[in-house]
Amino acid sequence: MIAFRQLELQRGGVPLIESADFMLSMGHHAGIVGANGTGKSSLFQLILGQLTPERGEIALNGGVRIAHMSQEIVTLSRSLTDFVLDGDHALRETQAALEAARETGEHHREAELHGAIESLDGYTAKARAEQLLVGLGFAQRDLERPLSDFSGGWRMRANLAQTLFKPSDLMLLDEPTNHLDLDALLWLEQWLVRYPGTLLLISHDRDFLDAVCDHIVHFDQRHVQLYRGNFTTFERTRAERLAQREAEREKQQARRAEIEDFVRRFRAKATKARQAQSRLKMLERMEDIAPLRAESPFRFRLPCSDKVSHPLLSIDHAAIGYGEAPIVENVRLSLAPGSRIGLLGPNGAGKSTLIKALTGELALLKGERTEGEHLAVGYFAQHQLDALDLNASAFTHVQRLSPQASEQVIRDFLGGFGFRGDDAFEVITRFSGGEKARLALALIAWQKPNLLLLDEPTNHLDLDMRDALTEALAAFDGAVLIVSHDRHLLRASVDEFWCVADGRVAAFDGTLDDYRVWLKNRLTGAARASTDEIEEGAAPKEDRRATRRAAAELREQLKPLKKKRDAVEKSMEKAQKALEAVEEKLSDPAIYEADQKARLTELLREQGEWKTQLESDEQAWMEAEEALEEMQAQLTAS
Repeated sequence: MIAFRQLELQRGGVPLIESADFMLSMGHHAGIVGANGTGKSSLFQLILGQLTPERGEIALNGGVRIAHMSQEIVTLSRSLTDFVLDGDHALRETQAALEAARETGEHHREAELHGAIESLDGYTAKARAEQLLVGLGFAQRDLERPLSDFSGGWRMRANLAQTLFKPSDLMLLDEPTNHLDLDALLWLEQWLVRYPGTLLLISHDRDFLDAVCDHIVHFDQRHVQLYRGNFTTFERTRAERLAQREAEREKQQARRAEIEDFVRRFRAKATKARQAQSRLKMLERMEDIAPLRAESPFRFRLPCSDKVSHPLLSIDHAAIGYGEAPIVENVRLSLAPGSRIGLLGPNGAGKSTLIKALTGELALLKGERTEGEHLAVGYFAQHQLDALDLNASAFTHVQRLSPQASEQVIRDFLGGFGFRGDDAFEVITRFSGGEKARLALALIAWQKPNLLLLDEPTNHLDLDMRDALTEALAAFDGAVLIVSHDRHLLRASVDEFWCVADGRVAAFDGTLDDYRVWLKNRLTGAARASTDEIEEGAAPKEDRRATRRAAAELREQLKPLKKKRDAVEKSMEKAQKALEAVEEKLSDPAIYEADQKARLTELLREQGEWKTQLESDEQAWMEAEEALEEMQAQLTAS
């Protein structure tokens, strides 16, 4: 169990989290959502002990192994496989001790260490590390290359592989899909679904959250709320709560108006003065219910050029690639006004290369590229964020495109992309990745393209901005071609799919679900080969039978302790639900009316009792869990 008790956090004197109070049972997978800058990543730093809260605590039972993806890689000279293996510190230390024992000729010590490596599943470690790397998109031939050979995005994939490889009970992942394509995302999704530990996942991908998570932790206006269910359930539940809250607010406002009117009319009358004073105090005690605030801060459109051509762009008998080596050949395609295409294909098949050829940024190795007379391309790719002038503001970037545009027109336009007020004049050096991506999209929109070529446009964008982009693309009158791992965006924005695979570009007759099946069938051979490799390094059949028997005996001895722990956990959940129900009743302003004094006293008593019960259960759960871990350690050692 991980419990957050009355947690408060400030950064730079600005409150980020106020009185966060919730708990998560071990083994649950929780998605963490909320606008950028609300404190999601800071929560991870609190768990890791890198930040200290102003108030409250995070309770985590002892001995929990935490896996968290580092933001920096310092061992660039290590091969990909060795870098991933370095994630298992216990295994690496045991391997080093074994090497030392060999050098000194300590044969008895060698035998002990071989047993230790086997218990750490060390003899399958290399094959398991390679499976992770291949699943995340690396080619088999690249596994022994040093990390220094790869770009920043690929290094982040290696970092993710190392995090997944680490033995862990609690995993913290902050936007793990940002540098992945759709194929790698689908693989990661299935891996995390099977992860047996507790998962805290920061993500802005609703389909990913739906597939992986059974709880949602929502950050909003400095408050943190835990919801049961996946992201779709969270959205529905939150919408219902917001509607109920708005109804309560309107009811409160009406009651406040009645009281104010009474005070205004009778305050000066001697016979009513005491009643007026009483109502005035009641008014002061009434806690304001915040207004409904679920509307996205982003609202923009993607205007299309008034002039179009038929077709806008075509490529005929083309070979596309780098140097003299084509990646895709015999490409014949045409983009007409109104085309809405999603580009699919395995990692490395040439999707981004094809888009660069369509823009004209990459020359064809052979064949013809023909532009329509009125073609106006809007091109978005991650490398374009690095091309922004870091010393200029968002306003300056737009002004450079249209020097004649008025200041007010530019400011109104940038406001739709979240650059309001003085933010429009902030230099880009201080921008986050999400803010740079928003500016890049704004610059595309300003130029009124009739063909949008978008290569992973949602990286670094939060949910509100992704929703705004999805709506803008739906209303865009021009042609669209998108490469994206965001399945919600693809479903809402495209009408057909093209697949880049095996050196060819062809129409894909199916949905994204069909593509998942196609991809799974395609990878079956490689997966079977990896499984065979793991089994070659595994223990003999007889040893595996003995291991299974020992595991069965161990489970039998642990049953009573597990039963006790599970009973306490159920009691905790019951107390938590009861406490939430009482506190919901206490949030009703009507309970503080004079005629409700007895009911209020009763509710406050119930609140205190359930809080005491919850604290007692938490302590009992911790003790039961520690006893269980101690017994497991003793039985494993024997």
